Amino acid sequence: MLVLRSSSASPFGRKVKIAASLLGLSERIQIVDADTMSPEDSIRQQNPLGKIPALVLENGEALYDSRVIVEYLDFLAGGERLYPAGEARFMALRQQALADGITDAALLQVYEGRFRSEDKREPKWVNHQAGKVERGLAYAETHLSTPTGTLHIGHIALACALGYLDLRFAGRWRETHPKLVAWLADFEARVPAFAKTRATA
Repeated sequence: MLVLRSSSASPFGRKVKIAASLLGLSERIQIVDADTMSPEDSIRQQNPLGKIPALVLENGEALYDSRVIVEYLDFLAGGERLYPAGEARFMALRQQALADGITDAALLQVYEGRFRSEDKREPKWVNHQAGKVERGLAYAETHLSTPTGTLHIGHIALACALGYLDLRFAGRWRETHPKLVAWLADFEARVPAFAKTRATA
């Protein structure tokens, strides 16, 4: 049994869970919550960075981060299931990089509010991160919002980024990105794991 250390609200953990579902591997993975803020949690031994997600293999070794974990799961499922062959692979990886970057910038905004008192927050830094999110969404609205027949890792990553913006930013992105709204609705209809992995807090 593989063990996924994550949390219900982690967008990167969600990416792994959705990938596992699409690959038919969910039954092989036990999900164990991790508290990244606790020195007592074994996540710091499994991943020296203390970050989630981490996948503990049957031999005790651990893989991290989500990009490495999903590639490993794809390998277990026979390969090239979530990664197109040939040059198209790099377009899928680029889409994943863009979506993960949107998520990272959103997380940094959340952390600024969560870990700094109000008098020590830096609006310029928050706005810098918000700009990354907006530019990423604008590109995705124009170039990545047409549903395709075969889903790949870039689609999963983009859905998780949008889902995180729904969770932590009240879905405000939806007001100005109608094509992405329709794209995400199509993704959710095709991928039941998206709704099943939705966090509420």
